[in-house]
Amino acid sequence: MDYPEFNLTGGDIFHWPMLKVSYRTDPGCIAELLPPGISPGAEPIVNVTIYNFPVPDVPEHGVLTTVNADYEGIEGEFTIGYGIDQESAIFISQHQNGQPKYPCEVQYHRVGKNVVARCIHQGYTFMEFEGASTGPAEHPEDFSQNEWWVKYSKAVGAAPDENYDFPPHVVHVRSDYGTAHCENVEGKLVLRDSPWDPFASQLPMREQLSAQLWWPIFKNREIKLAGKLDPAEFLPYSDVISGSRWPGTMGGPKR
Repeated sequence: MDYPEFNLTGGDIFHWPMLKVSYRTDPGCIAELLPPGISPGAEPIVNVTIYNFPVPDVPEHGVLTTVNADYEGIEGEFTIGYGIDQESAIFISQHQNGQPKYPCEVQYHRVGKNVVARCIHQGYTFMEFEGASTGPAEHPEDFSQNEWWVKYSKAVGAAPDENYDFPPHVVHVRSDYGTAHCENVEGKLVLRDSPWDPFASQLPMREQLSAQLWWPIFKNREIKLAGKLDPAEFLPYSDVISGSRWPGTMGGPKR
C-alpha cells in the first residue's frame, strides 16, 4: 500500500489520530489467553488502540487489542482482536492472514480538547473512554513493532477435537513507524462486563499506564508465516468468540 505524505491540514481520515491506551493487568490473565508456543512478555501490559483509518480506501472505525507476548525470543504483542465496523475487511483478513477481525460498532471523535470513544458489540458497550488532551507530548524515536496472529483451518466435517485442513501457524506482522505528532490525554478507560468481549473479567485493569493521541507515519509493513504451533496443544484455543482470540464455544461466548 502506498502511504501519502503526512499533512496535518485538511480532513483526510488517513491522518486522523489514533487513541492509544495501555494498562497493566494480572500476569496470569495474559498467560491463559496465549496458545502454547507464545509466551507472556516481560510486563503484563494490555494495549488498546481506537482508530478511524481507511481500509483499503474506505473508513474503518476499529478497536485493536494486544497483549505483550514473545515468540521464539522476539518481543512483541499477541493480538486479541480487531473490532471493526466494516464487513468487507473481516473475512478476507481472517482467511488470508489470520488477522482476528470481528464486527463491532466503534464511536470515536475529538472536539477541541475533548476525546470520546465507545465500543459496542452484540448490544453490549464493553469499553468507554472520555478525556481531554493536555497538549503535545515528546515524540518517540522511530520504532518497529512485532505483532503475532494465528492462521489455521479446522478440517471440513470433522469433530471439534479431530483435525485441521491447515494446522496452526504463527503469523509475524512487523511494522515500522515514525511519529508526526502526539498528545497526552488525561482520561480513563472504562471496561464494562460483556460475554462477547470479556475484558473486565479476563483482562481486568489494575493500573492505567498511559493515554495518548498518536499521529503515526507508516513506513513499512511485512506479513509472513513465522512457524508452526503444536496442533494438539492448540485445539483448546481454536474455538473463539466471533473472529477474535477470546476463548469461546462454537463461535459464541464461553459456556
